[in-house]
Amino acid sequence: MSESKQKLRVTEIFYSLQGESKTVGLPTVFVRLTGCPLRCGYCDTEYAFQGGQWWTFDEIIHELKKYNTTYITLTGGEPLAQKASVSLLKKLCDLDYHVSLETSGALDIQTVDSRVMKVMDLKTPSSQEESKNNYANLDFITQHDQIKFVICDRNDYDWAVDMLEKYKLTDKCEVLFSPVNLDSNTSMVKELANWILADQLKVRFQIQLHKTIWGNVQGV
Repeated sequence: MSESKQKLRVTEIFYSLQGESKTVGLPTVFVRLTGCPLRCGYCDTEYAFQGGQWWTFDEIIHELKKYNTTYITLTGGEPLAQKASVSLLKKLCDLDYHVSLETSGALDIQTVDSRVMKVMDLKTPSSQEESKNNYANLDFITQHDQIKFVICDRNDYDWAVDMLEKYKLTDKCEVLFSPVNLDSNTSMVKELANWILADQLKVRFQIQLHKTIWGNVQGV
């Protein structure tokens, strides 16, 4: 099968403002792939676990060209659960898009094109999926990538600080500390900000911009 005819199961493709990472606020097209091997306790995209429709690479790229932006994010679900996602990422880079990948950190990132900005989670204890963290992935993180922690409580925070120190994460790339979904735990926003400042951490505090604007709804 030719590369252009390869297929991925897609839940949705939509145009919005990037709500996270170092490109926050930039108009971006999101390609949300279907399926995920994890079941994080705070997941806000459970609708992407199943269903979706098969799209060829040609069909995906045709859709992307409808929008006046060079920023593309491949997300999920877990994009790397579909092996063809790696080929699509390379194809998009070859087309001179600014490509980012949002990944759980559970699956191998070694084959992801080095031009892709990887935004990789390390799952905190409250996710209930901490055991799925693939720490070997840290060997393939570069300076233009980012590592993200979703913080639900003080235990998550203390665990994340331990990971910062154990793996010297701020020497590898920028690190994001993000409070859990705003609609379920608004007090965490101020608490997390205060903890970061009190400990003088070299991390980026991140609130999900798209949820601040539109709330926790699909397609934004």
